[in-house]
Amino acid sequence: MAGTEEVGFVGVGTIGAPMARRLLDAGHALVVHDLRAEALRPFAEGGARTAASPREVAERCRVVMTSLPGPAEVESVVRGEAGILAGARRGDVHVDLSTSSWAMVRRLAELEARAGVDLVDAPVSGGAIGAAQGTLTVMASGSRAAFDRVEGLLRAFGKNVFHLGEPGAGTLVKLANNAIFLCAGLVAQEVFVLGARAGLEPARLLEVLRTGSAGMFLGLAEAWLRRGFDAPIFSLALAEKDVALALDSARELAVPMPVVAAAHQTYLRALALGLGPQVFFATLRAVEAAAGLEVPKLGS
Repeated sequence: MAGTEEVGFVGVGTIGAPMARRLLDAGHALVVHDLRAEALRPFAEGGARTAASPREVAERCRVVMTSLPGPAEVESVVRGEAGILAGARRGDVHVDLSTSSWAMVRRLAELEARAGVDLVDAPVSGGAIGAAQGTLTVMASGSRAAFDRVEGLLRAFGKNVFHLGEPGAGTLVKLANNAIFLCAGLVAQEVFVLGARAGLEPARLLEVLRTGSAGMFLGLAEAWLRRGFDAPIFSLALAEKDVALALDSARELAVPMPVVAAAHQTYLRALALGLGPQVFFATLRAVEAAAGLEVPKLGS
């Protein structure tokens, strides 16, 4: 689809912007919309066209991509007088790159199908750095024909692009990925607080654990032991939202997830402590607060 046919992109935030930039750099004509004028300025200067609403994007483009914070924002952008469906035509494709909920995606797919629009839910993993480098994992689902139509676009920013079946499957796989990624590390954080209580040196404990069977779960331990909580990669508030969405989807599918539910409580405690804007592994501070001690900073 490179060339003159315009591609729409709604939501050029932390991860949306580098994905949209990859499309532009690959030679795709781009129409972008965001609520923030300052987010649109670099794209206008880089040769993209800007639009005043999602509806205007859909009126211009047969394929519209969205990258938004969560289900509520996605529904808002799709519905209403200024939404995508108000400007879409039969045969159009909506590619949602957001991390959403299984039930919402299936509901939205049905709504868009009634308007003759194919929804491809295609959440991504790899963060803003992966988006900028074109190395994201893309977990897409929807009709095979719609996926085939947009696969080339997805490969502008995705190194590993999967088609996973009917709408909702991609979203469920992304939620599974994030539940593992975001919850497994909490066990390690609790262990290091336990070690600190017993007087164990964090650097020594990390050195030993890395040589044992626990080592595979300690990939980010050095980052949170160095207390790099202001790293601009993935906020704790967004992490809590993703864990909550995994639990919502589990409820819809009647699957108990008690371990993930327990981990979610730590994220909620961290939010209550005002840690939402910090990086997701600032949960260490909530674990420390519950124990009443702080793990010595690595290297101090």
